[in-house]
Amino acid sequence: MMLAGILLTGGGVYAIVKKGDRKRGGLMIFAGLVMFGNVAISAIPGPDLPPLEQR
Repeated sequence: MMLAGILLTGGGVYAIVKKGDRKRGGLMIFAGLVMFGNVAISAIPGPDLPPLEQR
């Protein structure tokens, strides 16, 4: 997902700067930031949960 975030953000900047397509570029940058957010959420360690069944 990091690679997707980097490529989407870079592609969005390229679309805005070189192509002049602000709408598509902005959406690509937003999608890249969402990817980075997903990676950040999955990297947060969760609580140590007890096993479901204790015998």
